[in-house]
Amino acid sequence: MIPVLTKKQKTLLDYLNSYIKKNGISPSFEEMKNAVNLKSKSGIHRLIVSLEQRGFVKRLKHKARAMEIVKSINDTFINNGEINKQTNNNSTYIPLLGSVAAGNPIEAIENPDEFINVPSSFVSPNNQYFGLKVKGLSMIENGIYDGDIAIIKKTNDVQNGNIAAVLTIDNEVTLKTVKIENNKIHLIPANKNYKVKIFNLPEVQVQGILSGLIRRYN
Repeated sequence: MIPVLTKKQKTLLDYLNSYIKKNGISPSFEEMKNAVNLKSKSGIHRLIVSLEQRGFVKRLKHKARAMEIVKSINDTFINNGEINKQTNNNSTYIPLLGSVAAGNPIEAIENPDEFINVPSSFVSPNNQYFGLKVKGLSMIENGIYDGDIAIIKKTNDVQNGNIAAVLTIDNEVTLKTVKIENNKIHLIPANKNYKVKIFNLPEVQVQGILSGLIRRYN
C-alpha cells in the first residue's frame, strides 16, 4: 500500500509533532480540533486513526493524552509552488496531482492536497517532482500499466526517446515517448493497438519526464 496524506492529515501531523516536542504530551482533542479547523472531535478521531494506519503515529494505551510520533514529514524545499516532502533518508513525499492517460489523453486535475511517498532513489534534491496516476494501456510494452503512479521530474525540456507527460492544446495530459522532428512533436505509444499522435510544437507543453513508477498490488 502506498502511503498518501491529505492536507488535513498533514496539518494535524505537523501540529502533533510540534506540540509534543514542546509540551511532552499530546494535545487534547479540543486543541487538535481548533488547530486543523474542524467542527467535531469525531473528525479528529478519524484523522488520528488514518495517521496511525499509515504508520505516522502510535497511541499509547491506558494513558491520557499519550501519543507517540513514529515518523514525521519535514519540508526539503518549496519552489514555484511545487513541494517535495521528506520523511527520512529512504523516502520522500511529493505532490500527487491527478491522472495522466496512457491511452487517449484525459484532463489532468491538479490536487495539491494529496502527497505520495516515493523512494528517495527516484528523486534528486536539485529537481522537483510530482506523481500522476496512469490510466490506460497504451504504454504496456514499456512496462507502464493502468493504475501505476508515474513519478515525473518537472521540466519543460525533453529529448527524443524520453517518456514524458505532455499537455496538449486541448488542456489534456498524456504519457508517451516523445520524438521531435520538423517542428512537429510525435507522441508515440508502446502498444500496437494505439496510433502515434502528431502535434505542432506550440500545441504541446512538456510537463516533465518519467523518473520512475510505483505499482500497487492488491
